[in-house]
Amino acid sequence: MVALARKTLVHEWRRFLPAILAVGFAGLLQLLQAALVLGIFSSASIYVTGSSADLWVGYPGTQSVSLGRSIDPNVEGRLLMDPAVERVEPFIWLDADWRGPSDTGGESVYVSGIDPRPDGLMFARVLPSALRLRLREPDAVIVDEADMDKLGVRVGDSATINGHRIRVVGASNGLRALGGVNVVASLDTARVLDTDPVDRDRPTYLVARLHDPAAADAVARRIAGARGFDRYEVWTAPAFARRSVLYWMLDTGAGAGVLFLAGVVFVVGAVITSQTLVAAVAGSVREYATLNALGVGMRALRWVVLEQATWVGISGLLCASVFGAVLLALARGQDVPVLLDVPVALACAALTMGLTTVSGLAAIRSLRHADPASLLR
Repeated sequence: MVALARKTLVHEWRRFLPAILAVGFAGLLQLLQAALVLGIFSSASIYVTGSSADLWVGYPGTQSVSLGRSIDPNVEGRLLMDPAVERVEPFIWLDADWRGPSDTGGESVYVSGIDPRPDGLMFARVLPSALRLRLREPDAVIVDEADMDKLGVRVGDSATINGHRIRVVGASNGLRALGGVNVVASLDTARVLDTDPVDRDRPTYLVARLHDPAAADAVARRIAGARGFDRYEVWTAPAFARRSVLYWMLDTGAGAGVLFLAGVVFVVGAVITSQTLVAAVAGSVREYATLNALGVGMRALRWVVLEQATWVGISGLLCASVFGAVLLALARGQDVPVLLDVPVALACAALTMGLTTVSGLAAIRSLRHADPASLLR
């Protein structure tokens, strides 16, 4: 029966081609949607994933990097007293107003004040050492290449942030933010751009690198809750990155809308695939009736249909994988935020195979017409 299912697909491929294309298209939609969702919402954690820090210290209850509040700078001393901590750096995050040289209107930007040393922790995976050194110049900033047209500047141009004149000294890839534009400056420049005189000398976060990154969880628990300081909370870098992404995905309207759309894509794909597979099985109903007349039971015929559905799903997944790889490469070339890892890709494949299984179960209903008596009509 298994051989029969495969041979039927090979010899009657024109009949099953629409079902394969339907499965492939549905799988491709799920794959691209997952890549877009991960790419868009992972940009909320670029501050964490683009840095080499092992621990993040911020205001208690902070749900995302962009929602941080200033903390007591003396907490840095508590971190340095721990023998597991190798280095600590302050990080300043500001929500600011950008005015380009042509003064065509304001643009909301996120200013990140970092240590400009070549071996700095913040954005260590995004900014090369030579580019970081340019931030030592007074009022120097770096922006993402993809945001330069939005900001109306080129490298070497001047603009104003919160009314203070700055100069763009470089551009980099991988700095795009969710809901705004990231602008990187030195700690000194960020303090000048801060319009709040109360928090001007207070960092938004403290980031730390450990001698042994594997001990991050234990060190975070040990450092948290020290007395004699204002309130603060400690997270490991992976935990804080996941916290930021989940906030934007689950606690905002944008995330709920995307998840709802993913459900719609699955339902529509299931309906289209089931109909095409039902039509393919219905077209072979006389062959199934002949097998039934020769003594093949309906139970065995049902397994043939399910086997055909499985092979249709595998063929559709292969098509979706090829076209998906091409489209993802094109998207990255156009600075579209896409990200796909192995667990998510496997989850999309499992959903697609589940879709074909449901479609195969729906196609089994067509076997009720595979009555040997129908051959006499």
